[in-house]
Amino acid sequence: MKLLTDPPILKMKISPPGLKKHLIHRDRLLRMLTAGQGGQLTTIIAPAGYGKSTLLAQWAYEAGKRCAWVSLDERDNDPVRFWRYVTAALGSALPKQLGDRLLDHTHLLPGSSVESFLDTLISELYEHHEPLHLILEDLHSIHNAAIHEGISYLIDYLPEHLHLLISSRTELPFPTIKGVINHEIRHIGIKQLEFTLDETERFFHHADDTGQPLLTPMQLDTVWSQSEGWIAGLQLAAISLQNGMGPEPFMDDMTGNPSLLSKYLFQEAVSKQSSKVFSFLLQTAVLSELHPQICNAVTDFRDSRPMLEELQKLNLFLVPLDEQHAWFRYHHLFSQFLLDLLQREYDGEHAKRHRLAGQYYAAIGSMDEAIDHLLAAQDFEAAVNLLEPHMQSVLERGEIATLLKWFDRIPPQYPMTPELSLAHAFIVVLTGDLIRSERMLSRIEEACAALAPSDRREKLQSSILFVRSNLVFLNGDFAKWLAFSEGFLNNLMPDNPIYYQFDYNRREPYVRRTPLGMKGALSADTEKIAHLFTGVLESHGWDHSLMNLYVKQSLCEGYYEWNRLTECRELLVHIRNAPPAEDTMGLLVPLHITEAKLYAAEDKFHLAHYALDEAQAAVLSGRSNLWLPPLKAVRGLLYLREGRISEARKEISALHVSVKDRPAYSRETEYLAFIRLLGKQGREAEALHLLDLLKPQAEREQQRSSIIEITSLQALLEHQRGQRRKSLQLLGHALHVGAQNGYVRTFLDEGADMYRLLKLYSNQAGQEDSLNSEALQNLDYARTLMEHFSLTDPSTAKPAMPVLPEGLNRNEMNLLRLIRQGAANKQMAAALGLSEGTIRVYLSRLYGKLGVTTRTQALVKAQSLNLLEE
Repeated sequence: MKLLTDPPILKMKISPPGLKKHLIHRDRLLRMLTAGQGGQLTTIIAPAGYGKSTLLAQWAYEAGKRCAWVSLDERDNDPVRFWRYVTAALGSALPKQLGDRLLDHTHLLPGSSVESFLDTLISELYEHHEPLHLILEDLHSIHNAAIHEGISYLIDYLPEHLHLLISSRTELPFPTIKGVINHEIRHIGIKQLEFTLDETERFFHHADDTGQPLLTPMQLDTVWSQSEGWIAGLQLAAISLQNGMGPEPFMDDMTGNPSLLSKYLFQEAVSKQSSKVFSFLLQTAVLSELHPQICNAVTDFRDSRPMLEELQKLNLFLVPLDEQHAWFRYHHLFSQFLLDLLQREYDGEHAKRHRLAGQYYAAIGSMDEAIDHLLAAQDFEAAVNLLEPHMQSVLERGEIATLLKWFDRIPPQYPMTPELSLAHAFIVVLTGDLIRSERMLSRIEEACAALAPSDRREKLQSSILFVRSNLVFLNGDFAKWLAFSEGFLNNLMPDNPIYYQFDYNRREPYVRRTPLGMKGALSADTEKIAHLFTGVLESHGWDHSLMNLYVKQSLCEGYYEWNRLTECRELLVHIRNAPPAEDTMGLLVPLHITEAKLYAAEDKFHLAHYALDEAQAAVLSGRSNLWLPPLKAVRGLLYLREGRISEARKEISALHVSVKDRPAYSRETEYLAFIRLLGKQGREAEALHLLDLLKPQAEREQQRSSIIEITSLQALLEHQRGQRRKSLQLLGHALHVGAQNGYVRTFLDEGADMYRLLKLYSNQAGQEDSLNSEALQNLDYARTLMEHFSLTDPSTAKPAMPVLPEGLNRNEMNLLRLIRQGAANKQMAAALGLSEGTIRVYLSRLYGKLGVTTRTQALVKAQSLNLLEE
C-alpha cells in the first residue's frame, strides 16, 4: 500500500501578514514587545479592532528577530492540525535539518498523548540555542481544551531562548498567574493598544491621499477623545469622511458599545460605495481568504483583480496576507458585518456563495475547505459525497477532531447510510468516547440486522466487526466482541480500505506499544481474538492487508515476550513474505527488531546484526530516517549483551543523548539503551535519574511494557549500587505488572544479573511468615521466571534449534552452496546443467521453504539452521 504523503502546510498560515502602506509606527508598543523577551510569554489581549495582529506583524518585520508565526482560525481546533502548524512554523524559522526533524515528530500524533509529543518537541528545541519567538495570532479561535492544556504545558517547559507571544480577543483559557508573579509574563491590553492623540493625528494625516487634513485640530481632539483610541473606529471615521460625510453626525456616538458603533459605521461605509463594490463585498463575505481566482469562482465577476485593487485604494478593511499583496482577507469585524448582512437581508445568497466556494475548492483538490463551505451551505449531500472518499486521507493525517467536527455538523435527520454512520462511530471510537460509540454501534448493528441477506449486509458486518474490535482494544469487553462475531465471522467480506488498509504505525519501533497493540497489554483473550480475526481475514484473501499484518506483528511481539519463540518465528516468516512489509516502515522495522531479538535469545548475535542491517538498508533506501535511531539503539543493546562495550558506546553515542537531557517518551528506546550503557560504566546515579524522568511518562501513556522494563532496570541499578531493600521493592512492582500480562523476556533478556536478583527476592519473600495475596503472586511469578533461566549459569542457556517445516532436496542444497559462493543465475545454471528459467523456479521454491524473499535472507536463514555445516 502506498502511504499518503505528509499533509500540505499552507504557507500563509505560518507567515506574518503583509503590512499596509502608511502604517503608523508605534514605537512605544514595539519597545514593550522587545522588553518582554526576557520572560516566557507576552500576551496582547483586546477586542477586535485594536490592531493586535498589525502590531505583531510590524514587530516581526522590524525587530530583526527569528520569528515563527501561526495565524489561527476555527479549523485549527484539532490538536493534530494545531501542533502540526506550530511545528511547521518553528521548523521554518530554524536550520533545515532541525526543522525537518521537528516535522517528523508530528507523526507521534495522535498515537501518543500531546504531552509526549511536546516532550519531544521541547527536547529538540533545547538543541538550538539562538533566541526564537513563537507568535500565535488569534488564540480566541481555539476552544479545544486539549489544545489549551498543551499550550499551558509548553509554557511550563519552554527553553529559556524561546519566547511565546499570543494575541487574543479573550483572556487566556489557562492560568498564567505564576508567570506574572515571577515576572516571566508581560500583558499588553486595551489601554496600551489605544491610539494616542499623536498617533491619531498621524493616522488621519495619511488617511487622505491628497495630503489635506480631514479634521481640524478641535475635531481631531474630539474624535480621539470620543473613540477612546479604538483603531477600528478611527478607520471607520476616516472612510466616512472620505465618502463626504461630515464628522458631526458620528462624533457624539463614538463612545459606548464598540460593536453597535461598528455596525452603524460599517453600514455608513458600505452604503456609500458603488453598487459594483457593494455586490462584490457581499458575494465574497463567505471567504476566509481572497484571491482573484477564488473570487472569480464565487462572485458574478469575471475578473476580480480590479475589484481587489479598488478595495485597497478605498482602504476598506482589506488585510494583506502576504508580502506580495496577492492574498487578502477582510478585517474580522468587517467580515462578520458582511456575513450578518448577507444572511439577514439576502435570502439564499449565503448558501449560494458557500456552495460555489465549496465547488471551487473541490475542483482544485482542497477538500478540507470544500467540505467546510458545503456544510456551511447546508448542502449535506454534496458534503457527504466529498467526505466519504476524503476520510481516509484525513485519518492518515491523524486529524480525528476535524473528522468528528464534520460528522457532528450533519444533522441527525439527514438520512445517512449505515456505512457512513459506521464511519462516524469509528471516529467517535478513536476519540475515546466509549459510551457514545457503544450507543452508536448498537444502533448500527440493529440497522444491519434488519437488512435482507446480501453482499452489502455482509460487507457492513465485516466493517462493524472491525470497529467493534477497535472498541474492544479500548474497553476490554472481549465477551461482547465474541458474542457479536459468533454466527457470521466466517462470512465476512472485509473490503473497506478505510478500516483494513490503514497504516497504524508511523513511529513506534514495537507495534505492541501502539493503541492497536493495546500498549503492551497481553492476555489469553487478546491472543484468541487476534487468531480469530486474522484467520477470517486470511480465509477471505486479506492475508496481506495492513490490518492483518499489524495484528500479526503485535501478536508476534507478544509471543516473543511470552517466550514462545517457535510461534514468534512462524509469524515472522508469514509477515516477512507479505509484500506490504517491504515498504511499510511501521511493519518492517518492528519485524526486523523482533527478529534480531529472537536471534539474540538463541545466542546467534551475528544473525541478529544481519537482521538490523537489512532494516537499516531499507530505511535508508526509503529515506525514512526517523526510524534509524531505534535501530541504532537496539544494535547498541546487542553489543552490551555480547559484552562489546566499546562498540556499544560508539553506536549509542550516535544517538546524541545525554545525562543532562529531559528524555522524551517518543525516544524511550534510545534512552533505555543509553541508560544500560551508563549502568555498565558504573554510573548508576545518572542512569536512575533518567529513569525517574522516563517512568512518569510511561505511566501517563499507560504503557505496560515500558513500566515493567523501566521498573526492572531501576531494581537492577539500585541493587548494583548496594540499595538492596529498595531494589527488591522495585522488583516486586515490576513482577506485579509482569504477572498480570505474562511478561517473561523483559526479565530474561537482562541476563544473569536479573536471575540473581530474582533468586534473592524469592529467598527473602520465602522466609517471611505471612504474605498478602499480591506478595504471594509476585513470589510465584519470580519462581516461574527463574525456571526459564538455567539454574547453574543463566547466561549460557540456549533455546532449542528451530526446524524447517519442510526439508530441502539435493538441488536446493546445491543452490544454497552456490548462493554462498556468490554465483549468479547463469553460473548456477551452468554448474547444475539446468536452464536459467528452471533455476528461477528452484530458487522460488527454496525461498518459500525457508520463508524468505531474497538471497541474503536465504543465506542468513540457512546459517541460522546450520544447513551449510560440512
